[in-house]
Amino acid sequence: MPVTIEVDISSGIGIHLVGLADIAVKESLLRTMTALQSLGFKIPGRKIVINLAPADMHKSGSGYDLPIALGIIAASGQSESKGLGKYLIMGELGLDGSVRDVPGALPFVELAMQQGLCGCILPTASAIEAVEYTQSVIFGVDSLNEVLKILEEKEDCSDLLIWNKPVSRRLKEETIKADNDFMDFSEIIGQEGAKRGLEIAAAGGHNVVMVGPPGSGKSSLAKAMSGILPPMSVEESILTSKIYSVAGRGNNRYGLVRQRPFRAPHYSASVAAIVGGGNGDSIIPGEVSLAQNGILFLDEFCELTKSAAEALRGPLEDRKVIISRLRSKVEYPASFMLVAATNPCPCGYYGEGDKCVCTPGQRASYIAKLSGPIMDRIDIHLWLHSVDPHKLVRNIRSETSAQVASRVMAAREIQSARLSGEGIFTNAEMNNRMTKRYCHLSEECLDLLTKIITNGKLSARAYARIVKLSRTIADLAGSEDILPQHITEASGLRFLDKVNLI
Repeated sequence: MPVTIEVDISSGIGIHLVGLADIAVKESLLRTMTALQSLGFKIPGRKIVINLAPADMHKSGSGYDLPIALGIIAASGQSESKGLGKYLIMGELGLDGSVRDVPGALPFVELAMQQGLCGCILPTASAIEAVEYTQSVIFGVDSLNEVLKILEEKEDCSDLLIWNKPVSRRLKEETIKADNDFMDFSEIIGQEGAKRGLEIAAAGGHNVVMVGPPGSGKSSLAKAMSGILPPMSVEESILTSKIYSVAGRGNNRYGLVRQRPFRAPHYSASVAAIVGGGNGDSIIPGEVSLAQNGILFLDEFCELTKSAAEALRGPLEDRKVIISRLRSKVEYPASFMLVAATNPCPCGYYGEGDKCVCTPGQRASYIAKLSGPIMDRIDIHLWLHSVDPHKLVRNIRSETSAQVASRVMAAREIQSARLSGEGIFTNAEMNNRMTKRYCHLSEECLDLLTKIITNGKLSARAYARIVKLSRTIADLAGSEDILPQHITEASGLRFLDKVNLI
């Protein structure tokens, strides 16, 4: 929401800040006064009233330093700032008058465009995030003097436009290099069945869990998924970039986030770290939102705290997360692919001959976290075994990520054309109405599904996910209709619904 800084200087003494400001904003007064004095400006020895409007909305953060300083300079007549009302201005001041970055540059630029302002004046490290918003004027500044130069409108300030600064070109090169670093499928020996499952997951944006012994390649396969996912569309990139901008993780990165996120929090992460949280009005996105349009990889899933694992229920189903506090409520998008990996038992070797040393009770307690509501929301269940020694020693490689990615891209293009008017991008995001509309089933398929649901005693949610998974397998095969073999393969990828692992 737009906040207007009003400054009045009149007879009296003292500096008064009003408008429901938090501690960080109130502390800005001392920083601001020190910065003004260090640059040679005089602090009027009169009563200064600073109002943050609207007065009934809580303000937080250090981004108000710069506009407060500019208001004092303008109100005291120490500078002719003709362009003061033309731009959205945010930034934290250092004691020497330097301008430091603040989070949220992308939402700031969009707000300025909605309000009909000429553009934005932001710290360089923040403005670099919005360098691709060329339809708006965005200045990147490093000091208060540069801001005054822009607002006085006496000189040409085109060199301060963010896309004209040398740091912009340097960060662009660094970002391009960083975006191409991921493992290739051909580097992972064996596990063809698991690779097929991950290909289907990537094609439709489905959630997947991998169960297997240590060293079977679970983590490597998860990391290699980044190489088979298609590039983000402009809409996806903008939404993901805004989340990173709000979270303060977009600084020192050129432009929008183009590479799909791969988030891999440690299993000791708290609920707030997973779904988001914070104190008061400072509610920041969690891992489920930072993985928007990408992958959330949870290794050692059975070691995750029960509260953190159960907190995934809502985001997995609704593809959004709502964080409520006493004075505020924030909704963040959370449309991600969950890729979970776990051992089948505490020792890790259940199902690998007689290597397991765990008791049935230990296995039951360990694997219990893979049952119930969470597993019901995961589309694909993969059981991995140890790598074939012959393939491992002979280093027999399979197809590359580029080859798999081409098939995934073709399936995504089919989905994009089909779902273009729905505001979603993948089959996994379809709701019940869309599933009925786009997943037509023949009588033969309906009979087969009836037998599968009856024999497996599956839930209604599991049924819906099998149908959507079948739609993705049909898209990979280039089939317009869902066929019985597609349903058979989809149901076979949900073995944890039917198998007793104990």
